[in-house]
Amino acid sequence: MRKSRVYRERKIVFQKTRPVKVTIGERRRPDPQGRPGFLRVDTVHQGDLEGIKGVYHIHAVDEVTQWQVVGATAHISEAWLIPMLEAMLRQFPFKILGCHSDNGSEFINHTVADLLNKLLVEQTKSRPRQSNDNGLVEAKNGAVIRKHMGYGHIESRHAEAIEEFFEQHLNPYLNYHRPCGVPEVVTNGKGKQRRVYRWYATPWEILRQLPDLARRLRAGTTQADLEKQAGAESDTTAARRMQEAKRKLFAEIRQKRTA
Repeated sequence: MRKSRVYRERKIVFQKTRPVKVTIGERRRPDPQGRPGFLRVDTVHQGDLEGIKGVYHIHAVDEVTQWQVVGATAHISEAWLIPMLEAMLRQFPFKILGCHSDNGSEFINHTVADLLNKLLVEQTKSRPRQSNDNGLVEAKNGAVIRKHMGYGHIESRHAEAIEEFFEQHLNPYLNYHRPCGVPEVVTNGKGKQRRVYRWYATPWEILRQLPDLARRLRAGTTQADLEKQAGAESDTTAARRMQEAKRKLFAEIRQKRTA
């Protein structure tokens, strides 16, 4: 009798799951209005293997200039993540105005909120059923992090060496020497909008063409300093130096894994 449809309709009561309301961050898409400093942030994990945790990559991309900063940490707890975020924010040459992420607990917590409030940075988070809210950084996760670091398991003990490679080699190469597509929104006769890519430039070239650049730069950073760093070596030389550093990094990881 209990398996019958009539019994289930009359006796079984279903209670809907109550949504958890988190007041940290505002659910909306950022509106930079052509200003640099509105970051899209995401986490990429190198996976676990036989109970051994993999390294976590923290990826931040500016929406207007596509300036990228990648960091690595052994854990995403507050004690590890806050120093990593502070170090990453210092690598951006302009003032940070906003930080947008998904609803992961590594970013939506009071410690990160206090850090951003102290820096006067606006915190927003993705909306439900809006898969493109954080699409910029998620697309670059595959084009940058997975391309260079792969999909295989890398133990968390290598996070410090990976972070050093990111800061000294990969991040300067991405921002000064690697071109990326600059989207242009085109509206057809029916009012439908789509993005076309007619111009490819490095994040530094995009940043250099913004109006009032000197006012957008962070304290202690000048356009002459950025020009000097961008012209220190050619694109080919920077790519070769980055690839050589990456080969040494993976050789060290394989050596420790074998030992």
